[in-house]
Amino acid sequence: MKLHLLNPRERIVETTVGLFAHADYPLAHSLDHKGDPGLFGPGSSTWRVIGDVSAMIGGIRALLIQTAHPEVVAGVADHSEYREDPLGRLSRTTAYVTATAYGAVPEVEAALDTVRVAHRPVQGVSERGGPYSAGDGAHASWVHNVLVDSFLTAYQTFSRSPINEVAADRFVAEQADLGRRLRATDTPMTRNELSHWIVSHPHIAPSDAMHDIVEFLSRPPLPRAALVGYRRLFAAAVGTIPVPIREILGVSAGAGAVSVGRKTMALLRWSLGGSPSWLLALDRTDAPPPRDIVFRRPPPMDGGDDVLARWQRRTQH
Repeated sequence: MKLHLLNPRERIVETTVGLFAHADYPLAHSLDHKGDPGLFGPGSSTWRVIGDVSAMIGGIRALLIQTAHPEVVAGVADHSEYREDPLGRLSRTTAYVTATAYGAVPEVEAALDTVRVAHRPVQGVSERGGPYSAGDGAHASWVHNVLVDSFLTAYQTFSRSPINEVAADRFVAEQADLGRRLRATDTPMTRNELSHWIVSHPHIAPSDAMHDIVEFLSRPPLPRAALVGYRRLFAAAVGTIPVPIREILGVSAGAGAVSVGRKTMALLRWSLGGSPSWLLALDRTDAPPPRDIVFRRPPPMDGGDDVLARWQRRTQH
């Protein structure tokens, strides 16, 4: 579809959604599991945090911070196809997050099995001589915990209505259960414990692989229509990274980056609405729709339009 023929909202949706459309949708058969709440369920903090557009900034932030661990980043540099297929890797990561957050239990297990299989050959030695393995509990803890902290930090910074301390701690505890299913051995249970664990981690340090990937993330080969928005999200993500980790990464936050990020998120929220996978999970569990969320897009699956129509009928009464 030609972007210049679309209205402003449609152009934003087409440009943004297209970045994540390079992998199969993991919840295409979710309605086969009616009533199944998955790992978290309608009342969870996870459904709300992951369902907001701020998760885009959270994902960029996580990728940046994860590179600060030399053994973890060596595994990415040696075994990932992020340079050859950046949008494919982005889409596959998004599919994992979507499936584990909103999937029925069989869909969650399928996503975890896919990751476990993909991780088996990821072994080697980092440039500082440290052995790495994607199946190592300590390395899995770093990857998982940084992702959790980044999603929560992005939500608290860029959403319209940050959750309170109790709900934030609940998000961390919910995600800790998921982390243990991927063999993470150190899973903090509160937001403050998690933030401290990351900033004070004893094994983080700069490396050549880190510099290469940070450089790539700062200037990825995205379609021109997406680059302007991405640069704003990247700057906003950097603006939320603790100073000690920024210094390791060699990145700096520009003046007003967080403020511009909030404005960009407001525009994306107006265009995209809440996550269609959140909507699908609410429909699967027959849960009441949240009063403060507008869902604009159907899940990308057969019957997705019917899911959106059911929600629209429910909210009209």
